[in-house]
Amino acid sequence: MHSPFRQGLNVYPDAASLAKAGVLLFIDSCERALKEKGFFSVLLSGGSSPLELYRLLSSKEYCARVKWDKTHLFWGDERCVGPSSSESNFKAASESLLSRADIPAENIHRIKGELTPEKAASSYENELASFFGLEPGEPPPFDLVLLGLGRDGHTLSLFPGTKALIEDERLVVANHAPDNAWRVTLTLRALERARRSVFIVSGAEKAVALRDVFDGKDLPAAKVRAKELFWLADSEAASCLKG
Repeated sequence: MHSPFRQGLNVYPDAASLAKAGVLLFIDSCERALKEKGFFSVLLSGGSSPLELYRLLSSKEYCARVKWDKTHLFWGDERCVGPSSSESNFKAASESLLSRADIPAENIHRIKGELTPEKAASSYENELASFFGLEPGEPPPFDLVLLGLGRDGHTLSLFPGTKALIEDERLVVANHAPDNAWRVTLTLRALERARRSVFIVSGAEKAVALRDVFDGKDLPAAKVRAKELFWLADSEAASCLKG
């Protein structure tokens, strides 16, 4: 399958076409991973922007095109709440995708936000090491990483000025967010070996942050590295970009 994207910025006229592009990239990444090694590992993002992608991916048109029994789902961050909480990233993904697709329970690797922040972080780091067969501190080779962009330039729960942003050894840490709540997040180091990292950015409220990233400002989202890095944005999110 030929990918209808280019590395760097890809702008779409509206949120619906943005979600479709994200779905096609997801399917393309899955097909490539299955051909190369027999399974597909994807890191899911929280936030509002990916939800339309998840809903479309679980639709009749696209769901059957994914080998869910060969797909393993991970999470990039989680609030320190239980899986049934309305604030849970896991619950949001469950309602929009997991409950609609035939995904084996053993292929769903959630962050246990109901544990204490440090225990949840340590447990998830062990989960990654066990699944991928990692040495201590070795980044996991995710096939696809889905990311969002916050108004302040954060991604995952890597907020400007927080300790997690400068962590260069651990893969998963507890991080105190600006809303005075604890979260568990993968670090920038945990993303370094990703085959593809893809930002999904939707809405006018993200326009200034997206412009600042592409203007080279020192923001968390601008620090993400991967073998292939894509930015998918709708026209509202891209409205402040030059040219």
